[in-house]
Amino acid sequence: MHIFKIVLLLFLLVFPITLVAQDGWQQLFNGENLEGWTQLNGEADYRVENNAIVGKAVPDTPNSFLTTDEDYGDFILEFEVYMDTQMNSGVQFRSKSVSSYRDGRVHGYQMELDPSQRAWSGGIYDEARRGWLYPLSSNEKARSALQLGQWNRVRIEAIGSDINTWINGVQCARLVDDMTSEGFIGLQVHSIRGESLVGAEVKWRDIRIVTDNLEEHRRTPDPQVREISYLKNQLTQLEQSHGWHLLWDGQTSSGWRGAKLDHFPEQGWTMNDGVLTIQATDGAEATGPGDIVTTDLFSDFELELEFKITEGANSGIKYFVDPELNQGPGSAIGNEFQILDDRRHPDADMGVAGNRTVGSLYDLIAATNLEYPERGKPFNGVGEWNKARIVSTDGHVEHWLNNVKVVEYDRFSQMFAALVAYSKYQEWEDFGRWPQGHLLLQDHGDEVHYRSIKARKL
Repeated sequence: MHIFKIVLLLFLLVFPITLVAQDGWQQLFNGENLEGWTQLNGEADYRVENNAIVGKAVPDTPNSFLTTDEDYGDFILEFEVYMDTQMNSGVQFRSKSVSSYRDGRVHGYQMELDPSQRAWSGGIYDEARRGWLYPLSSNEKARSALQLGQWNRVRIEAIGSDINTWINGVQCARLVDDMTSEGFIGLQVHSIRGESLVGAEVKWRDIRIVTDNLEEHRRTPDPQVREISYLKNQLTQLEQSHGWHLLWDGQTSSGWRGAKLDHFPEQGWTMNDGVLTIQATDGAEATGPGDIVTTDLFSDFELELEFKITEGANSGIKYFVDPELNQGPGSAIGNEFQILDDRRHPDADMGVAGNRTVGSLYDLIAATNLEYPERGKPFNGVGEWNKARIVSTDGHVEHWLNNVKVVEYDRFSQMFAALVAYSKYQEWEDFGRWPQGHLLLQDHGDEVHYRSIKARKL
């Protein structure tokens, strides 16, 4: 009997491990010590307590990361996290730390843990690289998923270019991006300012990962959660099924012509390495090769593209454009999503109350962060790629800059009519209210780059 009890005890101890191995999951944290993990960058205090990794904030140190010694490519990661203060945190994945990049600065994808009023937990931030890739601006349901003062179950799926996150069963992010295919996993303790968060803690436990047979484990994404893609000049399967089309194929001028021509400009617009560029001339409006417009017309639509400006540059994305209205000097007439170097181009200080700055409805409505004005517009900067999105449905129009809404208006409202009456567009009858029009990329004499131009009719 004594031998039987010993065998039974050994079986009970071993059986859970065998079950985990059969299911494909492996534990990244042994519950006892930090074996297999290395701390990078900051000097936050990491310790093991009650089968959990505890990260404690300390003053005067940069962001700290406790990182796995092993790299992971495609995987599904699950863990529990506990937060009860306003200290920001996150979990890195497919991340790197190499001496050639900012002296070893940890960089790469981060699933945000945001206990602030903004509540973007589960969103995807590109640490020390591109910034926000998937804020929760368009996923209100997910913003209440993380609960302070209790353990939360988190899941990250990174399979190919598909990156999906869940907190407590609620899908938060649905990202498509292919910049980094593998890297370490890291637990972040954010740097702190002032004394109020000194000693604040975040805890992680039951950290497990699966890397094989991922199709058997992956979840079906929530169809109500918007997919955001950063694939260059490509459409995802979901985009194709929802009626999206590439307006520029990344190589040819198919689907475009000069706004005042019956063909594409013979020079001035270049196409290299999947980037469409308007070359610099004299900095004036449409005095070079001229604007280009889609050959197709759009009424209710959704447009998305990426743009990159050079120092001091000016350009614009126009919609509801009627190229026949202005055959003389200057740009074609239409509603404009302004593209501008706000810091260096004089147009930013003209107009009224900033209505000629980047993201604005040019000369009519200034772009602001409509959700958190105090945080400012989410512009990535000169020389960096920025995402523009325009949605027009039944007269309701929205401008989005880097996935944050910055302009919203009704083009059939009295307010819009009043704005037009006191703008440079007052001479054009029914400006902005035409039932349909072309989409346009503007020549304003400065070098500006475009890519991943896609749209769908609604």
